[in-house]
Amino acid sequence: MNLISSIFLGILQGFTEFLPVSSSGHLVIAQNIIPGFVQEGVLFDVFLHAGTALAVLYYFRKTLLKLTSKYIFLILLATIPAGLVGIIFNSSIEKLFDGTILVGFALIFTGILNFLTDKAKKGSQKITIKNSILIGMTQALAIIPGISRSGSTIFAGTSLGIKRKEAAQFSFLLSVPAIVGANLVQFVKYGSGLSGNILIYGAGFLAAFVSGVFAINFVLKFLLAGRFKLFAYYCLGLGILVIAFL
Repeated sequence: MNLISSIFLGILQGFTEFLPVSSSGHLVIAQNIIPGFVQEGVLFDVFLHAGTALAVLYYFRKTLLKLTSKYIFLILLATIPAGLVGIIFNSSIEKLFDGTILVGFALIFTGILNFLTDKAKKGSQKITIKNSILIGMTQALAIIPGISRSGSTIFAGTSLGIKRKEAAQFSFLLSVPAIVGANLVQFVKYGSGLSGNILIYGAGFLAAFVSGVFAINFVLKFLLAGRFKLFAYYCLGLGILVIAFL
C-alpha cells in the first residue's frame, strides 16, 4: 500500500462511516480492487476509524461539553453489545473482511433499513435505558462489513420513536467508544505493524478525519429531509453489483 492508496481509503472511510452505506463494506470492496493491498489483521481499517471518531468529537465539541452524566451512561451502556461481540468473536470477525459476497448481501440489507428509516414516523421519545440497549444491539450487528453502523443505529432510533436529529446524534457519539475499543484490540495484536508505516497510516487517518466532518453535516441534512431512500437505492444497486461481479 502506498500514500495515494492510504489517502483514497481515508477519504472513502470518512464519507461512508456516517453515510448509511457501510464504511467497512466499502473498504473491503476497495481493498480487494487495489493491487497488492495487505494489512496486519484490520489494523489499518481501525486506524481510519479512529480518524472518523476524532471527526465526531470535533463536530460535536460544543455538545460534548453539555452532555449529562445520564447521557454518557446511556452511550456506554449501548456500547456493551458491540464490545462483547468484538471480544468474543474477534478472530471470526477479522475473517469476514476477506471476501466480498457477504458484503454484497449485507449492503442489500442496509438498503432495506434505509427505506424503513424514511418511512418511520416523526417521534418525540427520549433515549432511555431500554432503547439505548436496543440501539446498541443494532450496532453490534453492524460489525458485519456491509451493514452500516450509522444506518442501522439511526434506523433503530427512529423506529423507537426518537427524534431524527437526536437519533443521529446518539448514533454518531456511540461510534466513539466502539472505535476506541476496536483500536485497542488491534493495537495489542498488531501494533508492531505500524513500524515503517506511520506516515502512510497517518495520512489515511487525517483524510478520514477531514472527510468525516463533511459527511456528518451531509447526513444530518438528508435525514431531516427524509431522503434516506437515495442511500437505499445506492446500497441495493452496489450490493447487486458486488454479488454479480466481485
